[in-house]
Amino acid sequence: MKPLRLLVLGCLLLFAPGGWCEELVVLVDRAADMPMSRIENGRLTDGVHKMLGEALARGTGRELRFLLLPRKRIARALQQGEADILCGYTPEWIEGDYLWTETVFTAEEVVVTDAGQPQPHAIADLRGQAIGTILGYQHPEIEKILGAGFVRDDSPNMETNLEKLARGRVHHILIARGVLEYRQRLRAIPLKLHPPLSAASFNTRCAVSRKGHLSLEEANRAIAAAARDGTLARILAQFR
Repeated sequence: MKPLRLLVLGCLLLFAPGGWCEELVVLVDRAADMPMSRIENGRLTDGVHKMLGEALARGTGRELRFLLLPRKRIARALQQGEADILCGYTPEWIEGDYLWTETVFTAEEVVVTDAGQPQPHAIADLRGQAIGTILGYQHPEIEKILGAGFVRDDSPNMETNLEKLARGRVHHILIARGVLEYRQRLRAIPLKLHPPLSAASFNTRCAVSRKGHLSLEEANRAIAAAARDGTLARILAQFR
């Protein structure tokens, strides 16, 4: 029996017949795609968000429920306490007042360019050129370098961005290095790209709702436990 099912069964046995097992509601952006999320028939079935949510549920001793929402509804839902926690973000990426956990993963954002185009040697070389981005996501480091010359070409998700790059509709995209490596490995014919330009390095954390049912201390304990027992490392290794 899987560990999460054992957790749920344990809750039921512990509190039966009249009690209940407290729920952990993990918020996930519906626009996220693999390796972060795979959503099938309205359910989260695979990816980093799923595995991390399961680790948090084990670490807090709660029954897990994922709440999948469009990007534009995430901040309001978390502020209103419709969910307890949202992971994979930094405070600069989402508006609102939340409690922030310790670092969960360290990641790097890069710009990649079609090898058929002149190779940029610095982010500043892209001033005035369209860069594939995801609708609703902020890139303060790029904005600081390019200013008004940061020309966004928004897509609903990274899969669309990569397809636009493959078809020549854009020549540059912003993407996490880990996502790029994962996607290139899965493609039948990998995209021909110039070496990535590092745009930003950041420590992703989890935003804990001030109106939810999870304390910051509980979240940090669960994250620390997942780091100690190797769960976080295994999650990343699975999608490299």
